[in-house]
Amino acid sequence: MTIEKRGYILEFNDEFEGNNIDEDNWIPYYLPQWSSRENSKPSYHFTDNNLVLKITKDQRPWCPEFNGEVKCSSIQTGIYAGVLGTSEGQHKFNPECIVREEQINQRKYLPLYGYFEIRAKVPDTRSNVSALWMIGYEENPAESAEICIFEIKGTNIEKNSSVIGYGIHKFNDPKLEEAFYENRFDIDVTQFHIYAAEWTPEKVDFYIDNVLTHSIKQSPDYPMQFMLNIYEIPIGETKEGKDLIYPKEFSVDYVRGYRKI
Repeated sequence: MTIEKRGYILEFNDEFEGNNIDEDNWIPYYLPQWSSRENSKPSYHFTDNNLVLKITKDQRPWCPEFNGEVKCSSIQTGIYAGVLGTSEGQHKFNPECIVREEQINQRKYLPLYGYFEIRAKVPDTRSNVSALWMIGYEENPAESAEICIFEIKGTNIEKNSSVIGYGIHKFNDPKLEEAFYENRFDIDVTQFHIYAAEWTPEKVDFYIDNVLTHSIKQSPDYPMQFMLNIYEIPIGETKEGKDLIYPKEFSVDYVRGYRKI
């Protein structure tokens, strides 16, 4: 499989060939400033040169104070947060969020524009959500938008087709409009597929298996970091069938980032 892309230079490439998360590329926690490194560290293993992020049966909720019973296994390429007890920090998903554990601010990989892709397969369990998304570093609070490359909810998966989420969440960016979509595609997402976004100063184009699926004519204009994760979200009823079987596994073959020549 070629990794060259016409007009671009490959500048970030993790093919997950080792036995540990590469901490030159990733911070192995999920928004730990709102919780703790202990509670927000991911469950994972490596198999067949894939990173498998997983939810285990005995895994604790990552941030019960602000996110209830939601569980998460996630890695990210940057982190920004203020001092203990303040509300300063990236991706403040709940207005009540307060920094519960101070962090060392880091910028592992924060590109401004480029082409970004992942090859992955997701579980079809109803309580799970798997995603690759990008967020602003938020040292400036307005630089808070999200580019969602793909998001798949287990409740939206059928045998030969699935509803896939993608697009832009504006959050606190006054220059953008909300433009998030969920559309059905005739693919089996429990098998490997390539999801990608091409981000330019004028627009963001979205791709599945190298085919353009949608173009959004607006664009964040500040560096953004990767967020790669699987969640387990309470489904409000007794679990049954596959939802009783653990671990729930999100398998990632590679994540790549290209810079335009």
